[in-house]
Amino acid sequence: MFTNDKLSKAIRLAIAFGAVSTLALAGSVGAQETESDEEAKEEEKAERISVVGSRIRTDGLDNATPITIISAELAKDQGLSTLGELLRTTTIAAGSSQLVSALTVGFVTAGGAGNESISMRGLGANRTLVLLNGRRAGPAGTRGQVSAFDLNSIPLSAVERIEVLKDGASSLYGSDAVAGVINIITKRGDEANITANFSQPQESGGEQYRLNATYGKTFDRGSFRVVGDYNLQTELARGDRDFFACPQRLFSDQTTGERTDPIDPRTGDYHCNALQYGIWMFNYAPGASNFRPGVKAQFDYDGFFARNNRPTFDSLITAPGPNNATVPNGWYPVSYNRETDGWADADHPFQDLQSMIPRTRTASVFAMGDYDLTDNVSAFAELIVSQRKTEVNSFRQFWTAQLAGSRYIRGGTLPGWGGDAIGYMPVAMTDHSGNDTTIDYNRYVLGLEGSLGDWAWEASYQNSYNKGAYDTKVILFDAMLMAQNAVYGGPCAGALSPVSGKPCVQVDWLGADHINGNQSQAVKDFLFDVDYGTTSYRQQTFDAFMTGDLFDLPAGTVATAFGVSYQTDAINDVPGEATLNNNLWGSTGAGITAGRAETKAAYAEFNIPLLRDMFLAESFDLTASGRWTDVSTYGKGTTYKVSANWVIGNGFQVRASRGTSFRAPALFELYLQNQTGFLNQSGNDPCLNWSGRLAEGTIDPRVATNCEAGGVPASYVTPGSSMTSITGGGAGQLEAETSVSKGIGLVWKSPENVWGFSADYYNVEINGQVANIGGGTVIGLCYRSENFPTDPFCNQFTRRDGTAGDYGVATVRGGYVNVSQQVVRGGDFMLTYEDDFSFGRLRLRLDHTVQLERSFKQFPDSTPSQYVGDVGDPKHIGNMSATLNRDGWRYTWSTRYVDKVDDYQYFVNENRTTYRGIPSTFVAEAPRTFYHSLSVQTDVMGFDVTFGVANLFDKEPPKGSPAGVRTAGNAILYSQYDFYGRRFFTNIAYNF
Repeated sequence: MFTNDKLSKAIRLAIAFGAVSTLALAGSVGAQETESDEEAKEEEKAERISVVGSRIRTDGLDNATPITIISAELAKDQGLSTLGELLRTTTIAAGSSQLVSALTVGFVTAGGAGNESISMRGLGANRTLVLLNGRRAGPAGTRGQVSAFDLNSIPLSAVERIEVLKDGASSLYGSDAVAGVINIITKRGDEANITANFSQPQESGGEQYRLNATYGKTFDRGSFRVVGDYNLQTELARGDRDFFACPQRLFSDQTTGERTDPIDPRTGDYHCNALQYGIWMFNYAPGASNFRPGVKAQFDYDGFFARNNRPTFDSLITAPGPNNATVPNGWYPVSYNRETDGWADADHPFQDLQSMIPRTRTASVFAMGDYDLTDNVSAFAELIVSQRKTEVNSFRQFWTAQLAGSRYIRGGTLPGWGGDAIGYMPVAMTDHSGNDTTIDYNRYVLGLEGSLGDWAWEASYQNSYNKGAYDTKVILFDAMLMAQNAVYGGPCAGALSPVSGKPCVQVDWLGADHINGNQSQAVKDFLFDVDYGTTSYRQQTFDAFMTGDLFDLPAGTVATAFGVSYQTDAINDVPGEATLNNNLWGSTGAGITAGRAETKAAYAEFNIPLLRDMFLAESFDLTASGRWTDVSTYGKGTTYKVSANWVIGNGFQVRASRGTSFRAPALFELYLQNQTGFLNQSGNDPCLNWSGRLAEGTIDPRVATNCEAGGVPASYVTPGSSMTSITGGGAGQLEAETSVSKGIGLVWKSPENVWGFSADYYNVEINGQVANIGGGTVIGLCYRSENFPTDPFCNQFTRRDGTAGDYGVATVRGGYVNVSQQVVRGGDFMLTYEDDFSFGRLRLRLDHTVQLERSFKQFPDSTPSQYVGDVGDPKHIGNMSATLNRDGWRYTWSTRYVDKVDDYQYFVNENRTTYRGIPSTFVAEAPRTFYHSLSVQTDVMGFDVTFGVANLFDKEPPKGSPAGVRTAGNAILYSQYDFYGRRFFTNIAYNF
């Protein structure tokens, strides 16, 4: 290695975190130095950088900006198998719900199924920069919203540590470093080993297996390392855990506290209230409302109704007349009062097969190396080749009313079903839902580094390419419509569906087998299909910089770093044929999302030592950086950051910073092509039952006035069919985001580094934030506006004309717009203790974050929405760990805690509701939650063995009411909670 290699690499690490201040030297340099003094000075520089790097790797104290260091050993001690799991243990991530693979099941999420990303401070994954050895790691994923690095792409076995800069760094790295920087440092040095990891939950389902091998070698002029890794995450299905079982309402009497859920006589337990299946019935006689409001017909599949002499339709309707309903034998009425709610069987076996943690197989190879070309120039390279396959199983309802609008299947048109003006809406089940995703990701880096006298330089080229394929199980709109129209005599036999071109098949819509999900293969082949979509994303980056000393001041040497970068990003997402043809029933559609951007930037940083060895100032340094950025899809902008590092003395240090950012809209925010989905009228249409809610005092009077002025009658009390929601990009309309990040902190270290403490306050304010405004928000903004109906949001949706009493919203268009402001404020605290005792060496550590504000303001005159304390956004989060090293054994106890949360602020009556006339309460809260893990590590016959138990006390996720909070079963579904239960893990490594 050339002589300045140590200096160059250390400086690159320093620059990676805006920490060029570490180059400053204590004391001043005299004019009469000898040659030996100069040599000693050079050694002092290199050694000082090395020492500072060591302190950073230990605790992140003594830096001008707050840094958290996460060792890969932590993953081994806590039984964590992936990089995403490891990062989610940090308080900077645990303060908001993160995108984990479980949350990509049943939802369309950024990056597609199985994608895992990190959103620091809850500001979004596209505002968190991920670096690999100090250089960009390009995005990966599927669908049109690819913008962040998929943490599955790098094997955890290749990682030595992760350095998390908890401060904005846009002036050095660009727009996506708004919330901070995650720098993944890979292993180096001479090492060859094979490692096997196993994680076995106490209950079956969700097992993890990992096998990896690595080989590294250092020789006279360079080094290299190769890592091969295979990771298998087996599926955890809903049926594998009791807490994911069919959800109960969790309603309780407001006075007595006793449960008001109906009882299911099949089980003797409270009723399961999941996706019901059967025949929904409506009365369309003139002047009638609904036939037996809410009544459903369910088939007696297991003979329960007949054995228990449950009422039939004939016994319910005793008076003859034109509105009588007749049904075939075996069908019984349910869900027309509280008792019969309990009779409805909603616990369909398909839901037990739904993936909670999808089966994922990841195979990857990571390689890196460097070679000294001359004494002053070295070449380096990195390579990642990774493939991930994720399989998601799911289930869904499907029905004909969505296709027919106000025209329902009328009584008498099908054998056995009768009654004038009675409509029958069949709601069937199917397990034809889910997707298979394959992500092929590769990234390589080529670069040169060297020295010119006292100056170090580096130039690198990074190319990452993501190719994704997503095969989605869909229901075809044209086939559904054709099969329904065949009931009314429309063409079928010998005809082809107009879009998909499939031979028509008669569907027994009201047949018991069809409703129960046992459709014939011919029907499945006609109604169902698989849509094949592809996504590519390429990012190329060229970056070059120089760093060195400028001149000496009395307090030390002024150091600088300056550089340029050029980056291109290109996305091309092509959904499947059915999606492109808008031929999906009840699913999100989209067009082709394609775009390209070029980003040019120049940046510079200066460290200025102002004071040394004075009273109350062992040192005082200022660091200033600035960046000019030009984005082809938007325009130009500048950012800056100023940091101060004041070492007071006696172990005390104060650090402070203020910086700005400029974030041009991402490609998907600009070019996302129309995605279509469906929203319920209930909860999204503020005009539903506006008159009754006005009388109750549960609606803003201005909204009621605007609804009436807009032609919505007071009689509109029953929601119609769902509205079509369209979302698209904002090319030509979006402005860049700007933000200001401020922080101040106090650090203290005791003599001999036994105790360490840091407290840092952070404040990030984003203005003009790019946000996706959903359809419900658009409608609400229109009707709350003082400028109704001329407010621009009122042009974003259309209403139906009242046919069959349906005045609901027909179509609403949302999309990416600039909103007013988002603010996050809080404090990070860290306390460490480490010392030797007669029983061994003990290390204690506490990391704690308190969130003071997480607010969002739609417009300048809007009232900010506060999210701290909401489910998924706890006020307090933290990690505690204790490690004892004794006689070749390491014992580790870790505790992770999440504060209590609730979502009651989003309901007019907090947790109070009414169920079938009974004043009740629901559950939309989670208590303070603790998770514990224990592990033991030692050497056994040359093998490094770690064994442990995670979630030691088998803590289940908190329970919530599906009506009040997002759940799977009754388990609250947010990333802070454990979905596996108690699990046992083992890590076995053999070093050659």
